Amino acid sequence: MEFIFTPEVIMIALGVFIMRIINMALDTVRMLVNVRGKKTLSWILGFLQSIVYILALAPVLTDLNNFLIVFGYAAGFGTGNVLGMYFEERLAIGHLNITVISSTRGTAIVDELRKNEFAVTETPGRGKDGTVSIISTSVYRKNLGKVEKIILDIDQNAFITAENVQPIHRGFWR
Repeated sequence: MEFIFTPEVIMIALGVFIMRIINMALDTVRMLVNVRGKKTLSWILGFLQSIVYILALAPVLTDLNNFLIVFGYAAGFGTGNVLGMYFEERLAIGHLNITVISSTRGTAIVDELRKNEFAVTETPGRGKDGTVSIISTSVYRKNLGKVEKIILDIDQNAFITAENVQPIHRGFWR
């Protein structure tokens, strides 16, 4: 591998790096919306990703022996993965089922969630130390922070889990 650091090579490597970031960010978001069943959005992102991929790969294949261009390609790959995860988190596409186990404040959590117009199901249960409330609510991912805050403001010791779900039939979605 050659180590050529002319202004032209540096600009090409930087361009490859930026295009690869865009390519991988699109790929990561596309994969995550694909899992959530968003066909149209997945197609659009896949189309754009393919174009950017070809544009990013062409300079690398033209000069495979230039370390700086190959480095830009690889660095863009890693950076784009992380950036794509960040974007997908911010988009918050999809639905979650949140399960809460509270040993002392279940009724208060249920009342507050309902007051904030979230659909809630409460089931009595038995834990290691006695009776507990098992609370289930399905929400849009964008509401996770709000729901978590409501729960923790009432019961700091609540056990909370969240699972991605795909709605099938009916139900109440705030």
